[in-house]
Amino acid sequence: MKNIAWQKYLPYLVGIVIFFLVTVIYFNPLLTGKKINQHDIVSFKGASKEIADYREKTGNEALWTNSMFGGMPAYQISMTYPNNLLLPVDRLLQLYLPRPVGIVFLYFVGFFLLLLVLRVNPWLSIIGALAFGFSSYLFIILQAGHNTKAHAIAYMAPVFAGIILAYRGKYLWGAIITALFLGLEIRANHLQITYYLLLIVVIYGFFELVKTIKEKTYSHFAKATGILVLAALLGVLPNITNIWTTYEFSKETIRNKSELSRNKKDQTSGLDRTYVTRWSYGVGESFSLMIPNVKGGGTGYIMNNPSALKNVDPQFKQAVGQSNHYWGDQPGTSGPVYVGAIIIFLFVLGLFIIKGSMKWVLLIATALSIMLAMGHNFMSFTNFFLDYIPLYNKFRAVTMILVIAEFCIPLLAIIALAKVIEKPELLKLKVNLYALRIDAFYLSLLLTAGLALVFYLSPRSFFSFFSDAERGQFSQLLAGKNASQYQLYMNGIETARISIFRADVLRSFAFIVLAGLVLYLYQLKKIKSSLLIAGIGVLVFVDMVVIANRYLNKDHYVNKFRMERPFRASVADKEILKDKSLNYRVYNLTTDTYNESATSYYHQSVGGYHAAKLRRYSEIIEHHLVPEVQKLVTVLQKSSTAESVNNTLSELNVLNMLNTRYFIFDPKRAPLANAYAYGNAWFVNEVKIAQNADDEISILKDIKDKNSAVVDKKFSLSSSDYKMDSLASIKLSSYEPNHLKYEVNISAKQLAVFSEIYYDKGWNAYIDGEKISHIRANYILRAMEIPAGKHLVEFKFEPSSYYTGRTISLVSSIMLILVVIGMIGVEVKKSLFAKK
Repeated sequence: MKNIAWQKYLPYLVGIVIFFLVTVIYFNPLLTGKKINQHDIVSFKGASKEIADYREKTGNEALWTNSMFGGMPAYQISMTYPNNLLLPVDRLLQLYLPRPVGIVFLYFVGFFLLLLVLRVNPWLSIIGALAFGFSSYLFIILQAGHNTKAHAIAYMAPVFAGIILAYRGKYLWGAIITALFLGLEIRANHLQITYYLLLIVVIYGFFELVKTIKEKTYSHFAKATGILVLAALLGVLPNITNIWTTYEFSKETIRNKSELSRNKKDQTSGLDRTYVTRWSYGVGESFSLMIPNVKGGGTGYIMNNPSALKNVDPQFKQAVGQSNHYWGDQPGTSGPVYVGAIIIFLFVLGLFIIKGSMKWVLLIATALSIMLAMGHNFMSFTNFFLDYIPLYNKFRAVTMILVIAEFCIPLLAIIALAKVIEKPELLKLKVNLYALRIDAFYLSLLLTAGLALVFYLSPRSFFSFFSDAERGQFSQLLAGKNASQYQLYMNGIETARISIFRADVLRSFAFIVLAGLVLYLYQLKKIKSSLLIAGIGVLVFVDMVVIANRYLNKDHYVNKFRMERPFRASVADKEILKDKSLNYRVYNLTTDTYNESATSYYHQSVGGYHAAKLRRYSEIIEHHLVPEVQKLVTVLQKSSTAESVNNTLSELNVLNMLNTRYFIFDPKRAPLANAYAYGNAWFVNEVKIAQNADDEISILKDIKDKNSAVVDKKFSLSSSDYKMDSLASIKLSSYEPNHLKYEVNISAKQLAVFSEIYYDKGWNAYIDGEKISHIRANYILRAMEIPAGKHLVEFKFEPSSYYTGRTISLVSSIMLILVVIGMIGVEVKKSLFAKK
């Protein structure tokens, strides 16, 4: 009996061991002191430097940083939530492996659990887990440093597993798994992925409702739904601090509707349509699910693939080699979304042989994700979702929704394989194809391997090997001089790209045919199920790992010290750091100012790198900062005199009100110092009242110095003119990112403007310890009226959403953990009594 029990649990133990070994072996360099060179982690280091320093110094959270975009909440930059007790659970599930090794282990284990819940053979579930975990995109995002996205994807499967269990009548286990893993899913902190999971759940829930209506099992449906709602609440509440603060923050960011009346057609109640759809999958690019290099894979040089240049005219080899390896219509990409040639073949087979609602759930979710990923290439469908589906317009990069396809396709594929093993005769199931009746097996081969063969034989009939942008460029060149040479150059590029394309088409064709052969031999009873599983398993593993390795391999590792301190101070940085004044800003002209965080590592930057900038600051960038900087650059490029440069600096009102004291125009030289920056705070004697946001941002152009300010009419002031006090003084005496102190001495009431970003969801103002109101001035800054006399003025960042949320998080975390332990105890007790 003991041997029988051991054999029962053997495949589950083997699965966990395989997942552990595969993960550790693949990421072996991480365990020898190296780090993956992850771009977003490098950017994070720069963006979070001030926050991390404050945390190390005080042991507390700053909640705000002034190191990027003039100042913004730290909620979606770097935060710890010690009252959310799910962190130790998360680390335990990752076996305390370093990031991102532990996340990949979660990829496998989570999907393994879901397949087991779907009653798939555990050995097949291992194959499915490896197929899902090695999907190309899941490794591409790790190489890029999108760790939170990967973390959230890893928890999608177990959340879905819990929901399925509940609707199958396993209420307690369904509740346990849903509550726990939803809590971990939200804690991973990538709400866009969680939203995509919700879309799958909604589709699944719809089919469960239809089933309920047909079978009239209303009591069961109500019970399952009710318990899942409670489980969801238990999963959400430990994360309430993050959710609440992020919700407040989001309303003030570019992810909410602008107050400006600009380009109404492009606007939604969230992000602009062009911004949402900038990265859109092309129609033909969707074939990358089966053929990774259908559009060349990732952005890079053809020369990095020498075999592609074999048939190129020698005189054009160098030029062709320097052309882009990717010819799709996205602005650029790190690689394709590849789910596996064999997995696609099995998915198509599943569409013919699987019955029941789960097939339709997975098919609809997959089709939905592919259509939405097309973005501006299927704009009518995209617009419907942007305008009518709640929250959809809050997220950018529509191509990301293909994680749904990556999730659903291997699920149906492995379910189909399990069904074939159970009933091999299903391969002979007849399917009507127009006037023909053809076996499901052969039709699936025809639609995958057959299609690949047609692509190989006649690539130009189905695909263009130039992007739209390239076609536009070449059409101009071909209309001018040397048109014949440019035509030969184009021919060389096309030859190389067709070679790249055909190599991967042939590769996918071979894997599908080999998998088909294994299934065919099983159908003929030439091999047993164990050999079928082993054969398909090896083929799938090799297929997936080889492609994943294209995008995360030994070349992406660097010395860990390089990642721990990724930015070296330049000559300009060192010169600026000699200035020990409190809280001034720096504008870096040598970088993509609004898409980099290196400057933030050492300084308070006018620019930065973040996907959710404060909306008003983003509008200031567009309407004021970019034109002002261009004006300065133009003067500097003309080798102008010091006088003309100084005259220009004095006219940069918005940069000056942001206290931009230094401009870096060459990292190897001293920076350009700006003596005209307004300082940390100043008094104004004239206030211009704006009627609305359009008026406010427009009037700001007319303000030439710090004696005037513009204020929206919704803010009440006792005066629009203030008596000039030549002896008035205001000085920043103490700086912390979340607590500013100013010493004030004035003889009459004054309106002070502070070079700090206005954000009323937490910033409180105090005069001599008494809380008072403050207003917004100059579109983005803080201002307040200060009475005559000597005063201590303070700004403290005290968001109630954070402090109240911490208490709720702690209580609910304890509740969730106790409920999970209690429910497990109940189930164990039931099991013990059942054995007796």
